[in-house]
Amino acid sequence: MSESAPPLEDADRRSTYLEVQRSEEFVDLRRRFRKFVFPMTGLFLVWYFLYVLLAAFASDFMSTKVFGNVNIGLLLGLGQFVSTFVITTLYVRWADREFDPTAERLRHSIEGEQP
Repeated sequence: MSESAPPLEDADRRSTYLEVQRSEEFVDLRRRFRKFVFPMTGLFLVWYFLYVLLAAFASDFMSTKVFGNVNIGLLLGLGQFVSTFVITTLYVRWADREFDPTAERLRHSIEGEQP
């Protein structure tokens, strides 16, 4: 909290948070967050469980050599790491562009500051 803003009493703070929570800007922010995060999480979980199921039940397929001692299982396993970094990068870029500016404005309004 900044030094210039007087501290809010608990009741005032709850009232302010509820007001912000009900605001159109916050509702839109939460909707946009969920619209990005839930599908991305679902996609990653499907990809992860596919890998686990293939490892458990399709060992012949997973042990198929692609080149040298590198097989499909190894490539898909490394793909898990790559996809994690790709999803993280996509989220950070999306949040910087779409999410953070609105969240910052809401934070300033809660704390009674000018952006």
